[in-house]
Amino acid sequence: MADERDDAGAAAAETPPAGPADPAPPDTWDSGLLTTDWGPDALGDGFQARRLDLADDDEGRVTATLVRHLPDPTLRPARAVLYVHGWSDYFFQTPLARFWHAQGAAFYALDLRKYGRSLHDHQTPGYVDDLRTYDEEIGAALDVIRAELGPVARVMLMGHSTGGLVLSLWVARHPGVVRGLVLNSPWLELQGSSLARHLSAPAVSRLARFSPKAPLPNIDPGYYARTIDAATGGDWTVDARWRPTPSFPVRAGWLSAVLVGHAAVARGLDIDVPVLAALSDKTFISPRWSEEMRSADIVLDTEAIARRAVQLGPVVTTVRVAGAMHDLTLSARPARERFYAELTRWLAAYGWG
Repeated sequence: MADERDDAGAAAAETPPAGPADPAPPDTWDSGLLTTDWGPDALGDGFQARRLDLADDDEGRVTATLVRHLPDPTLRPARAVLYVHGWSDYFFQTPLARFWHAQGAAFYALDLRKYGRSLHDHQTPGYVDDLRTYDEEIGAALDVIRAELGPVARVMLMGHSTGGLVLSLWVARHPGVVRGLVLNSPWLELQGSSLARHLSAPAVSRLARFSPKAPLPNIDPGYYARTIDAATGGDWTVDARWRPTPSFPVRAGWLSAVLVGHAAVARGLDIDVPVLAALSDKTFISPRWSEEMRSADIVLDTEAIARRAVQLGPVVTTVRVAGAMHDLTLSARPARERFYAELTRWLAAYGWG
């Protein structure tokens, strides 16, 4: 659950959306109570959620969760956005939903299987061994959107970090389905360049073959969480059950799947729709805490990502946002206002074509 201390995320919208809704208290929300019909969401007033039942896997029952910004009952938008979160994360960025709502688009977000609202006690958090596994919930979410808005509704996808990688690969495999792709600091390459990927991939692949769920050393010092959390100088309050510190353990099978995705991006994806790739103007990765971490990407190598972005397709707009953190929508107010302004400008040029 999340609440933000200001409403700056909507600054780029022509008509700023209303202020944030109060989230439901932690002890009143149980993801196990979700049904396949729309019902109350953890974000409180203005948001609803529904369960997407998926095929069982080796751990048992699998579900995903579709969240939506509560629509205006008098309107049926002809545009929609589906958002996918990153690693060890879930959807809580309410100003992002209100931004898209102000743009006239219906907003939906997926909590992927084994994340956030979709995580069950019997599951290994965040684990898949093939990023194509997510095709099932992406397809199910799009089916819901089409059912609600009609088959001619224009749909755009938006992904953050690992979600950006997942959606880039998905769009490349499903040409002609959506109208655009917005990427917020997409994880398109391993930190340190393709050389690091080539050197590490064989060892990771071997470990994944014999011990796919073996946890790798956790090197998360909690600095990124420190830049976000309102209790430590950030602007946001998150649910520690769904976005823990340190993050979920990285497992060999999952990392191997990500490296396969990175290799595909490096070969070129030829995505058939316009792509916006937005990221911070700098990376700052250090073993020691620094206040400079509040104005840089301390998760990914932004130079490597920028080089990879142009290989996504023939029409790619790359935007570097000064002072932004890894999640541009969670950055300090000036940076996130710049991101929303650039997104608005890109939509005027390429959106919904």
